[in-house]
Amino acid sequence: MSLAQPQRLTCLFFSPTGGTRELALSVGRALAGKLGLGTPISDSFTTSRQRERDRHFSADDLVVVASPTYAGRVPNKILPDWRRALDGGGARALALVTFGNRSFDSSLAELVSVLEEAGFCVAGAAAIPTRHAFADIGLEHPTQADDDAIKKLVRGAAAAVRGLRTLDASAVGLGAVGPYYVPLGLDGAPAKFLRALPVTDLGRCDRCGICAAACPMGTIPAQDPTAAAGVCIKCQACVRLCPQRAKSFTDAAFLSHRAYLERNYRRTAEPFVVTG
Repeated sequence: MSLAQPQRLTCLFFSPTGGTRELALSVGRALAGKLGLGTPISDSFTTSRQRERDRHFSADDLVVVASPTYAGRVPNKILPDWRRALDGGGARALALVTFGNRSFDSSLAELVSVLEEAGFCVAGAAAIPTRHAFADIGLEHPTQADDDAIKKLVRGAAAAVRGLRTLDASAVGLGAVGPYYVPLGLDGAPAKFLRALPVTDLGRCDRCGICAAACPMGTIPAQDPTAAAGVCIKCQACVRLCPQRAKSFTDAAFLSHRAYLERNYRRTAEPFVVTG
């Protein structure tokens, strides 16, 4: 596949609570500055309506594709949408994942694989630790190491794009995509909270609808945001974005896993960066 210098940069992200979005845009702005590409296009892949639209790119494009890590992988309920909606068309891409201070496991390898299968030429990849979505770990991020890693990614990716180089994923330690991480409870046994749903403090909720609009799966109905039914990916958008702090998860297995993370993952996780 012949490569060309890109003419525009797009930041495409799945980001329920906003952290992955901010990181993608920060990387995109810095990279666009180095390559003289102007202001990046911001393109959210977060809500079900936003994911309906197919994305077609070409050799004129450079795309920063960003996702959080759920259970050590790209979120499994979003993965089919990534695979369906993306047409790389020879565009250059950066694969970027965030992870909540535990481990990115196979998420970066999986995202790189998705992009390559879609016809992108991957110039670089990075896993950047952040605060955890629901456990009180990783609150120290971004650290100096995180900032340095992002600068390294931007420098290396800009050089790879200018030099028409692509990433050899098999040679940089990404490895094969492994199984999903099994969440554990404080007793060390698997914590099973797949069916857990957010609950609403009716005394706090003013029915503003922010949670319904933010839910990536459409699980919270706009007509009654105090209710929830269907698929919940535990992204915490409804919890973190509610201005009245009316949403929470009270499932015992979920709370046990949160406590397990807070007991075992207090150390500061390190970022990972590779470029072509």
